Amino acid sequence: MAKDKTGSDKAVSKRSVTAGPVSAPASSGSEIAAFLSAAKSLVPGSAGSGRLAFALDATMSRQPTWDSACKLQAEMFDAVGKSAQLSVQLVYFRGLGECRASRWVNDTRQLADLMTRIDCRGGQTQIGRVLRHVAGEAKSRPVSALVYIGDAMEENIDELAMLAGELALRKVPCFMFHEGHDPAAAMGFREIARVTGGAYVRFDQNAAAELAALLRAVAAYATGGRPALEKSGGSAARLLLEQMGPSRSGGKDRSGNNGARNS
Repeated sequence: MAKDKTGSDKAVSKRSVTAGPVSAPASSGSEIAAFLSAAKSLVPGSAGSGRLAFALDATMSRQPTWDSACKLQAEMFDAVGKSAQLSVQLVYFRGLGECRASRWVNDTRQLADLMTRIDCRGGQTQIGRVLRHVAGEAKSRPVSALVYIGDAMEENIDELAMLAGELALRKVPCFMFHEGHDPAAAMGFREIARVTGGAYVRFDQNAAAELAALLRAVAAYATGGRPALEKSGGSAARLLLEQMGPSRSGGKDRSGNNGARNS
């Protein structure tokens, strides 16, 4: 995947799961320019921190709840930002083939501000593109986990499972947060979580406190592996641990590093 020269925001490669044609208009050049300008101001994360990819579905199906979802997602960023030694990258897709990623940053408030510049655009899901992007990031330097938030899945589940397998090989668990009740999304998200050794959680707009706790638990995992998640305690950590399955021999986390953060 070619990186942009600024090292800040970049378009995510289109070499991914294909979707059918869509009739939605592409985002305007001025909107993309505004996002790029904001992304360039982000301060890069430190080289020694764990890395958490935070991906959003910003297609039109989320429009009815987008304003409240942005507030909720900002609170989730805030929860993640409470953890030291963690870099976060924002990835989103929307519209006619638009899929972008910020640079990795430590100050998640910057990402929350950046997220407010995103509005919904009609189009199909590009989950495969997100998975392939994160696998590419993990190839160059370990990624501790992927958090994905969306309400739909319009791609081939077998192809998504293959891409999830790439993440599993690179020891990147996917924590799939499902807004709503779409059965296809539930099946697809559960499978991605299962293949990668992550977890699936369904939520609604009344679950802010629960989601914040879950994100803190994911942040604990991203910075210290499974041992840190086990030590964090609470119902959120237990929910994730139950789905992630038993620990491997020797108390090692999925990366085999006895809980040490990525380097």
